[in-house]
Amino acid sequence: MDGKDDEGNVITNWADAVPVKVNAQPAGGQVNAAIYGEELAYMKRLLYQGDTIVEGQNENDGICLNVPAVANPDYTITAILTYSDHVNVMIKRVVSDDGD
Repeated sequence: MDGKDDEGNVITNWADAVPVKVNAQPAGGQVNAAIYGEELAYMKRLLYQGDTIVEGQNENDGICLNVPAVANPDYTITAILTYSDHVNVMIKRVVSDDGD
């Protein structure tokens, strides 16, 4: 859920973490390179089976991949592609206020 501070800056508030099992892989390929360009270096592809991550519903949700579930997410969902037996989820690294 997003809100705004007194100066009009967007402040993102994250909901409680929900555990999901995924297979995380580096993002790559010519199509993704054409779509994301230089940002592809900061992205990963998740292979997911389940019903928690849904196309058209969970884009822009946070993902805690390399940080504890109680921390702010280190990735956000940029795209979700649903196939018959799995879901491809593209995630992009979040740049924090301290530059990490």
